[in-house]
Amino acid sequence: MAVPEVVEAPTLADYLAILSRAIFQAGLSWKMIEAKWDAYLRLFADFDPVQVAAFGEGDVERILADGGVVRTRKKILATIENARTLLELERGAGGFRGYLGSFATYSELARELRARFAFLGELSAYYFLFRTGVPVPRFEVWEQTVPGDHPRMREMVALAREQGRSPERDG
Repeated sequence: MAVPEVVEAPTLADYLAILSRAIFQAGLSWKMIEAKWDAYLRLFADFDPVQVAAFGEGDVERILADGGVVRTRKKILATIENARTLLELERGAGGFRGYLGSFATYSELARELRARFAFLGELSAYYFLFRTGVPVPRFEVWEQTVPGDHPRMREMVALAREQGRSPERDG
């Protein structure tokens, strides 16, 4: 199974795809979501935020009726809502990338993301920021602040370190 990599110079579609993957993986097997990822890409228009933001109830029903994805209405609705939020932030000064860079600390940014984006928890926020190349605390430090075991995150961080692509920073 491939471990998700850090995405260099992410597009808005990349941001939405990574954010959505973090949300759909939450509480489920990452391997299961990975196996179904092509169906998510198909059903969510390759996570083009303009298209996804325009989805309505008919699109929600179409996705729920498809057997290729985990059918969780709340996460589907969150993906649509998050596409709208992403576009709103993109229209602001500096765009979405500027928004991400406008916070003094990881903690402030992660807290803001969790408040602004639907269904985004602590682990999902770290995953999203790590995969999009935003500097995050060293995994071993961050892991001590959240309950539970995170073997897939540990694996993803280790692979990124081996490839010399880790966005982690000390402090």
